[in-house]
Amino acid sequence: MEHTRIRRVVTGHDSAGRARVVDDSAVEPITSELMPGAAVYRLWGGDERPAFPDDGSPHRTEAYYPPRNGSRFMINTVEPGEPVPAPGLDRAAALAELERLMPGATAAMESGAPGMHRTDSLDYVLVLSGEVTLELDDGEQTVLRAGDVVVQNGTRHAWHNHGTEPCTIAGVAIGADRVC
Repeated sequence: MEHTRIRRVVTGHDSAGRARVVDDSAVEPITSELMPGAAVYRLWGGDERPAFPDDGSPHRTEAYYPPRNGSRFMINTVEPGEPVPAPGLDRAAALAELERLMPGATAAMESGAPGMHRTDSLDYVLVLSGEVTLELDDGEQTVLRAGDVVVQNGTRHAWHNHGTEPCTIAGVAIGADRVC
């Protein structure tokens, strides 16, 4: 399957403190045989609060979701229907590969509820195209379309595409503290 081309332009400061473009390149999607058709573009992030000026080099990001004071910027494509892995897929190998590409992401997922997860982050999500359903506790569902925004406050949730076209969402996750 062909995925969207995402171009990332990164700025930074040179040794004299002047603003410069330091990177202009395509970002390759993360894909998995466990989620056929889905694509995750990790665009930027860091595990600590940024400080400027900086040279625009990528910051350390150990896990897929951000820690306290960390952030992540990503674009995800959600295919219609529930993902169905190919018959005969080596599930253990696919899970190991997904863990390598998206450290800690599968640990946040609930085993008995497909796609349901909770992260210690404040997420700003914008639907760029298509339609997606946000599912919360007790099956509460909200349909979102292009231009809609979700402010996700560390709640238990899942994304489902009940439509006929892929849905693309952009999100920024900011690490937060969970106090209970």
